[in-house]
Amino acid sequence: MTEAESSAVAPTRRWPRRVRRLAGSGLVLLVLASTPWLWTTLSARGHVYAAADAPSADVVIVLGTEVADDRQRPGDRLAGRLDTAAELVAGGRATVVLVSGDGGGASGDEPAVMTTYLAERGVDRRRVVADPFGLDTYDSCARAREVYGVERALIVTQSYHLSRAVTLCRHLGLDVDGVTARCDGCGAALLAEKSIRDYFASGKAAWDAGRGRPPAVRSPADPAIQNALRG
Repeated sequence: MTEAESSAVAPTRRWPRRVRRLAGSGLVLLVLASTPWLWTTLSARGHVYAAADAPSADVVIVLGTEVADDRQRPGDRLAGRLDTAAELVAGGRATVVLVSGDGGGASGDEPAVMTTYLAERGVDRRRVVADPFGLDTYDSCARAREVYGVERALIVTQSYHLSRAVTLCRHLGLDVDGVTARCDGCGAALLAEKSIRDYFASGKAAWDAGRGRPPAVRSPADPAIQNALRG
């Protein structure tokens, strides 16, 4: 074989090897990028329930999200979380509801809207405690433990968010079981979008948990949960 022929054949032989190397590198990067998501997903196994099968706890934590455009009513996803929590209370699976969200959010005062909505659904206002500084999932879990003294609870949010919420709360010392919230009006496109968002949010969750980030707002101990349980 001439030198020219060898030069023509060599790249052809090397090309599959380069493809294999690139594919292997890509697989390694994918596994590394997926590690936080795998952590949140696997850590929550055995702690996620449908509302009808949920265990009992004194407290159910409802995580806030956007309110409706009128700033007075919950958006569809938030209403689904609240309806599920009201169902748990009515069924005797929880006694007190801790509504945790952003009191100064762009869409409105999430905990205030949540409290009013629960009262309209028959939940005694004396059994609802509002945390206006649950600025994200991590903060809601940390403050439930540090500020309100919650040790055992249910936590309610939609399926795409639930594993991350359960894992963060359990990492922060709460004995938490997750309950899947209703998601009326959640089409396939929305669920896909939220699932992708949560995949990437798991990276921040792992970073916050790993470095032991304190909540954005620190508050003194608040006996509101204990008072509501006695009330």
